[in-house]
Amino acid sequence: MDELTRRTLQGLGKFQLFLAVVIFLPAWSLRYWQGWLYWLIFGLACLALGIYFSRHDPALVARRMEAGPKAEKEPRQKLILMCATVALIASYVVCGLDHRFRWSSVPLWLVLAADLLVILGAYGFYVTFRENSYAASTVTVESGQSVISSGPYAAVRHPMYTAAIILYVATPLALASWWGLVPASLLVAVIVWRLIDEEAYLARHLAGYVDYRQRVRARLVPGVW
Repeated sequence: MDELTRRTLQGLGKFQLFLAVVIFLPAWSLRYWQGWLYWLIFGLACLALGIYFSRHDPALVARRMEAGPKAEKEPRQKLILMCATVALIASYVVCGLDHRFRWSSVPLWLVLAADLLVILGAYGFYVTFRENSYAASTVTVESGQSVISSGPYAAVRHPMYTAAIILYVATPLALASWWGLVPASLLVAVIVWRLIDEEAYLARHLAGYVDYRQRVRARLVPGVW
């Protein structure tokens, strides 16, 4: 096993442990089949993406390992990621509390449909990463980087954020919680905030991005916004 794959697997293992804590600790029960199903699906999706890109695009994986507020260079992006982290954790915690105290009930068919949307969101990440090796976890422009306008980038300017929104809106429903949609909605708002700030940064630093923005009008959803 090469060093990058080892680091990837270690990172995924830590993330899965974190995910288990924020799902099951607030629920105060391991008898939470929706939590187990989501945890398994999300974990397998992350594992598949991590292994695939470790072998086929190690530069992308290396870029994405530098993540979180501390890794950001722009002060506003540090703040944005801090807000995103709080909203993300709150989404899981509220879902767990919802399960514990039975605040709401989500029908089985909707739980399973939401799990399918989680898979769709993960596939959206795969398509984006396959097309854009510069899709780092931080807002930055590297030397020699060019504008990507093929694949999903021909339809929307931020396909990774589209995939993230699908995944994170589906998450509370997959965890059988209506109340979890409240912090999930806040997370979506933070993603939009990040997107707008990132576009301003790219317009200043990435050659050709202003022209690309004129050609591809949709940010997240074609014909909508």
